[in-house]
Amino acid sequence: MDIGILGSLAVTEGGVSVTPTAPKPRQVLALLALHADQVVTVGMLAEELWGAVPPRSARPTLQTYILQLREHIACALRQGEGGGQGQRCAKEVLLTVPGGYLLKGGLGTSDLRDFERLAGLGYRAMDAGDYAGAAARLSEALELWTGPALADVHAGVHLETEIRRLEESRLCALDQRIEADLRLGRHRELLAELTVLVSRYPTHESLCGQYMLALHRSGRRGEALNAYRQLRARLVRSLGLEPSAALAKLQRSVLMSGPAGAPPPAGTPAAGRLAPVG
Repeated sequence: MDIGILGSLAVTEGGVSVTPTAPKPRQVLALLALHADQVVTVGMLAEELWGAVPPRSARPTLQTYILQLREHIACALRQGEGGGQGQRCAKEVLLTVPGGYLLKGGLGTSDLRDFERLAGLGYRAMDAGDYAGAAARLSEALELWTGPALADVHAGVHLETEIRRLEESRLCALDQRIEADLRLGRHRELLAELTVLVSRYPTHESLCGQYMLALHRSGRRGEALNAYRQLRARLVRSLGLEPSAALAKLQRSVLMSGPAGAPPPAGTPAAGRLAPVG
């Protein structure tokens, strides 16, 4: 079974889609796919679909959704295994287990699993000082994202939490890929991307610090200082917070360096390892 999470939900068996169009069965499949090869309890599924107070009919309704998913899987198995000559059945792919259900991913692909593997390789390369390798692996990981995670699935309490977690994982990988590029001297190539990112995440201190560094290294000291002023104004206005000590230190370094001065080295804490705010 091939599972796509990082964008629209796409689950296929033998190359045939098993993703339903109805919203609630789609929601059930999304939660099962996120936890492929793990048990998802009936209680978690019910809370995802109906909130903290599910209706009395929750259990039989959930069983109906599971049956519908198995029908999709059975159809895909028939098409993918020569009209039903294969040995597996839908109940062996979507299992009923004590307390819940389990979707077997088997040897199929998972964009989430691939993302986590590539990002891990990138982080280890960063720790080893292999910035070119880190930038390459993290770029590969980020290219797996085709849009916001589960963009076409209605999200209840559990999916919302998972989507936020995945977005944070993406931002961490993006932060480290940009830091690797800065260490490789690619500051001019980063300017257009960082301009978009600081607009999209206006209180994210790490991105702002990287933007300031890229601007200053490109000879745009005034714009680097203005980026700091704008971030500080947003933080004070929206959160009542001052910028972190690391970002304030970077601002002072840019300010004191003078128009022709050398920018701070990429290895300083302010050059890409700032904690996100907001």
